[in-house]
Amino acid sequence: MVFDFDGVMTDNRVWVMEDGREAVACWRSDGIGLSALRAAGVECFVLSTERNPVVGARCRKLKLAFEQGCDDKPEALRRLVADRGLTMAEVAYMGNDVNDLECLEMVGLPIIVQDAHPSVRRAATWRTKASGGRGAVREVCDALVAWRAPKAVGGRRGR
Repeated sequence: MVFDFDGVMTDNRVWVMEDGREAVACWRSDGIGLSALRAAGVECFVLSTERNPVVGARCRKLKLAFEQGCDDKPEALRRLVADRGLTMAEVAYMGNDVNDLECLEMVGLPIIVQDAHPSVRRAATWRTKASGGRGAVREVCDALVAWRAPKAVGGRRGR
């Protein structure tokens, strides 16, 4: 599972301080969802063009592997997938804007947030109910964990 950062893990806003430092807002419960997804055996990765240290800080806190300052996201995604011995069909990618379009078109499960830019909507097979930075990551994590859970007797899913 590969996530974009800005507009997916954040609400796409940035606060600029007088000294030029930037801050973003993230959805706190995404961390619980990401932990559950990893516990279900899904490797998670953040791939971002953003160079601001906030990306690394958030990813380190969430114990997420990441690559930031990525100028060629499709090539980075190809390398990431090949290094893990996977095929693109085995990968989900969650994005929100034009710089995610090619990655969305490459993977088996292209996901966009509710408030994604209109230009990427055609590439997605799943559009979240929640907006970026407002629970969209948690929504996806919870759904994937539930989907991966084995079916229990009576059609109910369980561990």
